[in-house]
Amino acid sequence: MNWHSRLIKHKNEGRITVEFEKNLELNERIKKIEGCKWSQSLKCWHIPDTAENRIRFKIESGLQQNLNIEKDVKIEAFRRWLKSKRYSDNTIKTYCEALKTFLYYFSEKSFKDVNNQDFISFNNNYILKNKLSNSYQNQVVNAIKLFFKTIERINLEIDIIHRPKREKTLPNVLSKEDVKSILDAHYNIKHKVMLSLIYSCGLRCGELLNLKPDDIDSKRNIVLIKQSKGKKDRIVPLSIKILEMLRDYYSVYKPSNYLFEGQNKGQPYDARSLQLVLKQALQKTNIKKPVTLHWLRHSYATHLLESGTDLRYIQELLGHNSSKTTEIYTHVSTKSIQQIKSPFDDL
Repeated sequence: MNWHSRLIKHKNEGRITVEFEKNLELNERIKKIEGCKWSQSLKCWHIPDTAENRIRFKIESGLQQNLNIEKDVKIEAFRRWLKSKRYSDNTIKTYCEALKTFLYYFSEKSFKDVNNQDFISFNNNYILKNKLSNSYQNQVVNAIKLFFKTIERINLEIDIIHRPKREKTLPNVLSKEDVKSILDAHYNIKHKVMLSLIYSCGLRCGELLNLKPDDIDSKRNIVLIKQSKGKKDRIVPLSIKILEMLRDYYSVYKPSNYLFEGQNKGQPYDARSLQLVLKQALQKTNIKKPVTLHWLRHSYATHLLESGTDLRYIQELLGHNSSKTTEIYTHVSTKSIQQIKSPFDDL
């Protein structure tokens, strides 16, 4: 949206003007903002001067600019602390962005003046009001809690921010027939092996892309997964069929550093490109489900359970810390459910 905004006083009330060239679509969008009004004298729309609207339209006073510099310094200190503790790049990015959203929400307040009531206000008036996801709410709480505990060492009751109830969603699982059609869709040996290895070993996307040629132990028929989620190593069994495919792949591509390299020799294959590989396979199979790479990992675990593998072994193979995480696959396994006879059949 291309606009010009400024702070004004209108009938002794703080307002923000929003001016733009005549545009029906922008008119409709601006009218949906709560408290939006048209000024006949100013010939423009104006909205309430709130922290949320200031962020939305990037309005900054001189005080705000100074406070934002102060906040940016603290966010950078938090970033360095996370890095020194060897948090993953994704966690560092997520936590710093969540913290920035929280600190910038209170546009004219220093982080030193943040109090317990501000946490409740942010939760109710920003997260809940904007219907942001449960996972985002948890990320913000985790980031704020860690920041004030480690960087500011301020004794605040951060736990008074209500965490959402954990959603009881079931993992998405494909039938073995659907998995086979996806894995057989590509003629390109590289694409076929990458998708097949994710399913046959229950790998996360990042785990596949971080594999090195030496991580494949063909003598012991295992794959070594190094420093995966939670900074843990684990081993998973390697299918004989996959080993043969890997040998064919290796003879063609001869990877040097990573097992699956992108266009630049020695660099890992791009995650977005891998997602595109799956998307192309789905188009060839005409499967209409919104399948993701993680569905293959879920399917691996569920198919193992249905074939009689003990849940404790599945937990180890997936690298789960808690058995409760693995137990969710018992709710999607159809082995026991299919043995139940519906009373409808007796009517």
